[in-house]
Amino acid sequence: MENPDLEVTAKVEMPRPQIVERTARHVGGWPMLGLAVVLVLGGAGVIIAGGSAGGVMIPVGVGAGSLMVLAGLVVGAGLTPVAPGEARVLQVLGRYTGTVRTDGLRWVNPITERRRVSTRIRNHETGLAKVNDLDGNPIEISAVVVWQVQDTARAMFEVDDFVEFVAFQTEAAVRHIAGSYPYDAGDRISLRDNADEITAQLSQELSLRVASAGVRIIESRITRLAYAPEIAQAMLRRQQAGAVVAARQRIVEGAVGMVQMALNKLDEEHVVDLDEERKASMVSNLLVVLCADRDAQPVVNTGSLYQ
Repeated sequence: MENPDLEVTAKVEMPRPQIVERTARHVGGWPMLGLAVVLVLGGAGVIIAGGSAGGVMIPVGVGAGSLMVLAGLVVGAGLTPVAPGEARVLQVLGRYTGTVRTDGLRWVNPITERRRVSTRIRNHETGLAKVNDLDGNPIEISAVVVWQVQDTARAMFEVDDFVEFVAFQTEAAVRHIAGSYPYDAGDRISLRDNADEITAQLSQELSLRVASAGVRIIESRITRLAYAPEIAQAMLRRQQAGAVVAARQRIVEGAVGMVQMALNKLDEEHVVDLDEERKASMVSNLLVVLCADRDAQPVVNTGSLYQ
């Protein structure tokens, strides 16, 4: 269930991608490797046989053998090893023709340009950024983002450098989130008290920012969050004062309840009849005893109740 107090802090408008990933045509590489070896060795054999035959067979053998060797080299040029967790983006004369994600030895069009793209899961940790929160207090914040290339075509052609793009967009999102919420607040969403909601908002904004680069955000977490050094001591004293006030409030509420219970018990058991003035004196004494920072020193009254 979504928190009604948590609103989308930014509607990031990124350009619509002009290209999407598609699977390139490719076949298994081992049969093609065998064909390339056969052509090269067979061409070399034809050249040797033509040279040994002599006469008119020399140029014919050399020519046919050379063509076979050249064909074998062309076939071998199409062999492309694809490691697990990687993809190969193919281009022919500048035009995107597809992506090969199947790992192992593959064979593609020999004239294609093949660019390696890692599809492994990556971490990026932002530097320690100093920003002002919603209340204007300077804070220091950093985050770690787990991401992965989802669309290799967008990653290669929609941005200049998708790794650098993710780094800059992550820092921008962290700064924006940090400036959209207070560091600490009891009556609203805050950076310190609502870590899950804040990180969910950070992941949402990051996903919008990097979607055009074909990147998927898996998770984001705030790794450091603190007041800036110049106000840290003042904020610590404020937090301590707030804690003292809250503790005093609990103590007073408990003391009042105990005094009321004591008076009611005395009335119910008819232990002693007190007038209003003596009740007020008893309440005052009990509150002093219960709310004092130090243990009260008892005073024994050896006279009458009114002395």
